[in-house]
Amino acid sequence: MTGTDSQPARSGGRGRVLTVAKIARLAGVSAPTVSRVINGQTGVALETRRRVEEILREHEYRRPGASSSVAILELVFHALESLWALEIIRGVEKVAREHDLAVVLTEMQGRLTPGRAWTEQVLTRRPTGVIAVFSELTVAQQSQLATRSIPLVVVDPTGEPLHQTPSVGATNWNGGLAATRHLLDLGHRRIAMLSGPTQWPCCRARLDGYRAAMDAAGVPVDPDLVRISRLYVEGGLADGRELLDLPDPPTAIFTANDLQAFGVYEAARRAGVRIPDELSVVGFDDLSFTRWSGPPMTTVRQPLEQMGATAARMIIDLAEGRPLEQPRIELTTELVVRESTAPPGRHG
Repeated sequence: MTGTDSQPARSGGRGRVLTVAKIARLAGVSAPTVSRVINGQTGVALETRRRVEEILREHEYRRPGASSSVAILELVFHALESLWALEIIRGVEKVAREHDLAVVLTEMQGRLTPGRAWTEQVLTRRPTGVIAVFSELTVAQQSQLATRSIPLVVVDPTGEPLHQTPSVGATNWNGGLAATRHLLDLGHRRIAMLSGPTQWPCCRARLDGYRAAMDAAGVPVDPDLVRISRLYVEGGLADGRELLDLPDPPTAIFTANDLQAFGVYEAARRAGVRIPDELSVVGFDDLSFTRWSGPPMTTVRQPLEQMGATAARMIIDLAEGRPLEQPRIELTTELVVRESTAPPGRHG
């Protein structure tokens, strides 16, 4: 008997002992190959990996000691550079505390997809589940988590999530529509939009909402007024300056997030343009600093803390074997009118 036979595991709901060696025989591969698949290691052909993972799923394989795995939630971000991330963390932490779960936080320093080292560490820790925020796990990584019965929920996916991957977002299209309608109702017609990368569904939806509102009002969109910008203060500053330097500048700017809007504030200050007398600005997110901006910022509230809490509850339901009522949840956005918007003062 090989050494791997000395490490039996239960075949989840079937009550039978299933060893790595038995899995290897079923798959027609060696025991070391099965071990590499189970531990998320490289060096296994794609077709072989798929065959082994299918057998693991079919027999509901659990690694030895899985029942004593650490009660943690894995939370992975592409970057932790703003209050946006902290709001989501707060929501996850709240639900985790209620269920005696610790939270392990990983920042990928701007990368959207975790590397192999992260995958191997997660498979070793065997968490209750993984929440990926504004991040994109590969199909192989998702398959590895599923094979080990580690639930995955994506918050604000950066791509179109696989149909079976649960996700949480907000009504971004409605938010873009409401923000633009507010500016139109004030009398603005030259309304600029600072979007984020349009390959990201949340940014594309906000831009589409802006276009829909302009369309419905019969106001043509000037291509010069639509910019694909970085989702940071620097992006809002750079594109805001360019917009204000146009021969016929906008009387209002709607941005894809509050950080961009804050950058527009600085661009206006440098240009000597007064908000809201000469320029109206609407952000998106309703981060805490918007209440204290000069002037307080009109923005679209995105329920970030609730999004984090919802994702954590979905993980717990999946981990405890409860099916989700719906795999995709979109929480409601709300326009918050403060003091950065007013009827146009310079141009009609």
